[in-house]
Amino acid sequence: MYAGFVANVNRLNEYRKSKISNRNFLVVAALIVGVLAGLAAALLKTITHHIEKFLQTDLHWQYKYYLYLLFPLIGIFLSVAYVRRFIRKGKFETGLTPLLYTISRNSSKLELHNSYSQIITAALTVGFGGSTGLEAPIVTSGSTIGSAVGRFLGLSYREITLLLACGAAGAIAGAFNSPIAGIVFAIEILLPEFTIPAFIPLLLSAATAAVVARFFYNEQLFYLVTEGWEVNALGFYVVLAGLIGLFSIYFGKANYAIKGFFYKIKHPYKKVIIGGLMLGALVFLFPTLYGEGYITIKNLLKGDTTAVINNSIFADYSIFPAVILLFTVITVFAKSVATLVTLGAGGNGGIFAPSLIIGGLIGFSVAFSINTLGIAHVNTANFIVAGMAASLGSIMHAPLTGIFLIAEITGGYVLMVPLMITTAIAYLINRSANKYSIYTKPLADKGQLSHHEDKDTTVLNMMKLRYLVEKDYLVLKQGDLIKDKMGEVLQSKRNLFPVVDEQGKLFGLLYVEDILKVAVGQSIDETLAIDELVQPVPQLLPIDADLKQVLQLMENENVWILPVVDSQEEYVGFVSKTAIFNKYRAMLSRQADYLS
Repeated sequence: MYAGFVANVNRLNEYRKSKISNRNFLVVAALIVGVLAGLAAALLKTITHHIEKFLQTDLHWQYKYYLYLLFPLIGIFLSVAYVRRFIRKGKFETGLTPLLYTISRNSSKLELHNSYSQIITAALTVGFGGSTGLEAPIVTSGSTIGSAVGRFLGLSYREITLLLACGAAGAIAGAFNSPIAGIVFAIEILLPEFTIPAFIPLLLSAATAAVVARFFYNEQLFYLVTEGWEVNALGFYVVLAGLIGLFSIYFGKANYAIKGFFYKIKHPYKKVIIGGLMLGALVFLFPTLYGEGYITIKNLLKGDTTAVINNSIFADYSIFPAVILLFTVITVFAKSVATLVTLGAGGNGGIFAPSLIIGGLIGFSVAFSINTLGIAHVNTANFIVAGMAASLGSIMHAPLTGIFLIAEITGGYVLMVPLMITTAIAYLINRSANKYSIYTKPLADKGQLSHHEDKDTTVLNMMKLRYLVEKDYLVLKQGDLIKDKMGEVLQSKRNLFPVVDEQGKLFGLLYVEDILKVAVGQSIDETLAIDELVQPVPQLLPIDADLKQVLQLMENENVWILPVVDSQEEYVGFVSKTAIFNKYRAMLSRQADYLS
């Protein structure tokens, strides 16, 4: 039955290819992906906010507020338990780094369970108070939808990657009601190379997702900013950008330190207990850390300067401006720790929303200080908005995403100049210390990152060594006699022969020149064995070796061909520079024809 279904799909694809060009067909596929990504975004937002509403409002119990210490632990525990119980065959990973790896090294093939498992685990984590964001899980979910649609339709790697990016763009557009930011995010973060023809599918997918998500979930994230900016305040925006740039560097270092701490804890539920209790204590002291934290930014934008300290055990001191400022600054650092602890303990989420909250709080702190000290009078809401854009752009190394996302969700296009200045400066400060973003550094450290600045690496990462191995070599055994194999050697079109032992492992190499030296002008010794003429192997290549490293090795060893072995070190075949270069040229040709 399954074979028949596959055959019907293949026939449908062949018919489609004969009637519709790839360019036009991808428009239709992008619309489908946009609808599904929009539904996924609306579903995740709805489930998460229903959980939050039930715990905070609908649950009536005399002692429920004591449970706020345990709610985050419960959410992370349920998330980890779900993964361990229901995702046994596949692999479950969080954040955008695995997504970038999939594009770079796994032909953009995401495991199908990510389309729903990311939604379930993120809703449990954030709904119960995990101090992280929903955007990374929904991007992974939307990307999986795009990847699955592309594979189902029998598309190429490049086309699947485009639909994957359409799913991500649709997810951001649906989550924030910001289609332009969705497109910019997909181009800035996910697509190794951007071509103009890819813009139309991205645009349609993002717009469709925004419409679908808005139909099912229509809650305004932030209040609109309507007041413009003053030229006299530009110097203060530069100060804000510098502070956020420095903080983004700290955030990156804290990320690796806290991840390293939890990585040393091997038992998953021990991580949950330690991280959950740490997070519960932080949420108890700083209520703003509960969940995504957008409600605090909403209140600050409305002019409620005590929004950060309200509902905390320090609320009675909110009449003192110095206490408000100090509490806000501490909350900024606490938010970064709480986010990283949530993720390290096993919760699912991302740093998208935390970046916005951190930037907004820093922006509020700067504006509140300026106004309170009487240095000048600045618009606090404008600084909050600029801080959010700068923080997102610098931490994620996505300045355009930060600018357009904040401009869309706050209506802050009148603040475009301050947004551009603060985001650019903060990004450059972070980039001066970190060549790679918080997402790409783990891949860069392992040599697994494809990047548009290195097109050779990008193309080589698309190629797999196992598909370039040549196996039409005459295989000789270690104990064979030369006279018994002379006929096969003379008929062979190769001048090199692998010699294997009884276990099939490569023993050495035999060159036809060495055989001819003992054969020409004299009769071959009846007892002359192959292993007496064999030459040592210069270097063995594992079948999953990185092709860029293979070419580098060939260059260093000054060889044109190398033997390949499998995981048991048994002989498989040979790979040559010629085969690699031919495939490389074919890949470049396919990219040139992309979407033609």
